[in-house]
Amino acid sequence: MARYHEHDVEAYDRPRRHTRPRTKDRPSYADASTGRVVTVDRGRYTALVDGHPVTAMKSRPLGRKGVVVGDEVRLVGDVTGEEGSLARIVEVADRRTVLRRTADDDDPVERVIVANADQLVVVAALADPEPRPRLIDRALVAAYDAGLDPLLCLTKPDLEDPETLLATYRPLGVPYVVTRRGEDLGDLRDRLRGRVSVLVGHSGVGKSTLVNALVPGSHRATGRVNAVTGRGRHTSTSALMLELPGEGWIVDTPGIRSFGLAHVEPGHLIGAFPDLAALTGDCPRGCTHGVDEPECGLDDAVAQGLTEPERVDSFRRLLASREADPS
Repeated sequence: MARYHEHDVEAYDRPRRHTRPRTKDRPSYADASTGRVVTVDRGRYTALVDGHPVTAMKSRPLGRKGVVVGDEVRLVGDVTGEEGSLARIVEVADRRTVLRRTADDDDPVERVIVANADQLVVVAALADPEPRPRLIDRALVAAYDAGLDPLLCLTKPDLEDPETLLATYRPLGVPYVVTRRGEDLGDLRDRLRGRVSVLVGHSGVGKSTLVNALVPGSHRATGRVNAVTGRGRHTSTSALMLELPGEGWIVDTPGIRSFGLAHVEPGHLIGAFPDLAALTGDCPRGCTHGVDEPECGLDDAVAQGLTEPERVDSFRRLLASREADPS
């Protein structure tokens, strides 16, 4: 006997799945709008499209591909920017530069800070809080590794003579500006004009104060330095890209307390110093150009007077910072 009577529901055929055959063709997104990501917040992205902000999400075909501040993207959907609207990021253009760091030197996970920048501005207070040269060194290493031009921006010169810190970085040829709160920022504006600049520094150095002065109306929160620990309080919680009056962009980043360099190969650092790299042609194979390397060409160059010993020492300090405790 049949298990089910012809009138029983179980006897009916189950509906078939009707799916379209898979194809290798992908949407062209010919009508997509172009924009630049200016901030990221909990899976939502804000991009500037034709000068107005658009809230967007990442489309599924992008998979695990990250989208970061500074990315140039293409968007579909509602790009009006009206309240409640939501667009989709469907493509991310190739990045010209990538500034990244790791949480610690043994952390295999790289964290991209910003894409498509061309200058890294290391903001450091001369006092309150005290400058942290090892953190500055590591930021410079990250800049050289990413192909960004470095700029040292010193704040609070009324509390300490800038020359004390500048003497450490002058042999490297790092350009610098000294800013005073409430005074003209013309020198800094000149350095930022026409460029995409990332501002980094540990909490309390006056980074948000600079941003508010450079971009009136940005309303970045400012904080005070803890009198007991000498450390600043985090006031910025996410990176934000802002257009400068006139020409150029700045990216304000959250205050950092560590700058891991697990992604940086020590052997690549010499390439950021062409004059020193030219002196290493006779180095033994595998030479890292560190202070303890035997028969390093840099030592021979110093002995022959082909370069200043201070510059070699400064380069080796940066090289050593790749493995040093950043605190």
